[in-house]
Amino acid sequence: MNNPLSAQNKDLNNLKDPRLEVVSSFDKSQPIGVSVSSDNRVFVSFPKREPYTMGLAEIVNGKRTAFPSAKNGEDPILKQTDFINVQDIYVDTKDVLWVLDSKPASNSSIFGKGSSDEKDGGKFTLYGIDLADQNSVSKYVFEDLDKEKSALNDVRVDTEKHMAYFSDPGQAGIVVLDLKTGKTRTVLKNSRFTKADPKVVLSYQGKEMRDAKGNPFKSNVNGIALTKDNKWFYFKPINAHHLYRIETQYLVDRELSDKELISKVEDMGEVGITHGLVADKEGNIYLTTSLDYSIRRLTPEGSLEMVVQDSRLIWPDSLGVGSDGYLYFSCAQMQLLPNWNNGEDRVEYPFQVYRVKVL
Repeated sequence: MNNPLSAQNKDLNNLKDPRLEVVSSFDKSQPIGVSVSSDNRVFVSFPKREPYTMGLAEIVNGKRTAFPSAKNGEDPILKQTDFINVQDIYVDTKDVLWVLDSKPASNSSIFGKGSSDEKDGGKFTLYGIDLADQNSVSKYVFEDLDKEKSALNDVRVDTEKHMAYFSDPGQAGIVVLDLKTGKTRTVLKNSRFTKADPKVVLSYQGKEMRDAKGNPFKSNVNGIALTKDNKWFYFKPINAHHLYRIETQYLVDRELSDKELISKVEDMGEVGITHGLVADKEGNIYLTTSLDYSIRRLTPEGSLEMVVQDSRLIWPDSLGVGSDGYLYFSCAQMQLLPNWNNGEDRVEYPFQVYRVKVL
């Protein structure tokens, strides 16, 4: 399959898929994380960028509603003011909504400035909200994480082993959090599977994605996926072409050396530049790409299939699969933000979350 480094075909700008549906619009608020519960409740997270309204929302009747919400006249235990910068969300197989509140130190952030206080490094919190009782909340604060280097990006939770897995582009590794003890380990650090390829530069219609200083956009390991049976963990950098996976039994094994763990990684082949990943109940792995406005899926048999391609899919990012057979996803429009366009805002408002039938 051809995987070009740049999206320069003008015909791509006029692609329309009639199956694509708008779930909700957010004007100038940028949606990042998306996840869906077993009964098809749709949740969306927003980073703390102006205009900032809320960090976490549930989509109700096509509109975003702050979540957790006030019930029976009482405020929820977890409030919007508790969030610093919600980066990612994930509903696990037991309908717990995990919220990654991640603000890296400035020298570790790949999406602009992180914490303004570099001496204190970054600030990271993981919340687990039981969707059956929004006031049942667990909290982890990553006391043993290297906050000067870390930039926790995406989270997936293994309900069988009671572990959480994170992509950490700042450390170019995978962080494994033991939900019973609160202790973390960083594995596959600076390996060829987790580091960005410096030769891969994202380019759109002939223009490379660079900041005001000429530095190209670059992300080490970023998108991750966990199969519903908790067996396989998939991962890759944005600036790389191959997708990798490893069995979670090895990922959580403290007895394995780095060399032994690396030997357990499987190369799933070339999939091109991708951003978000998610697995469905059938074992398909969905991958978003901004270069040609598309979402593909890798089947359990190893085939790479086109799911949807539409010019409205500008940096399709985070995804969730509902029991209703729809794939829900955000479009972050990262390459159109001012910091990648010499200060010019080229975003096509409103920001939106979409869905398309896949099962």
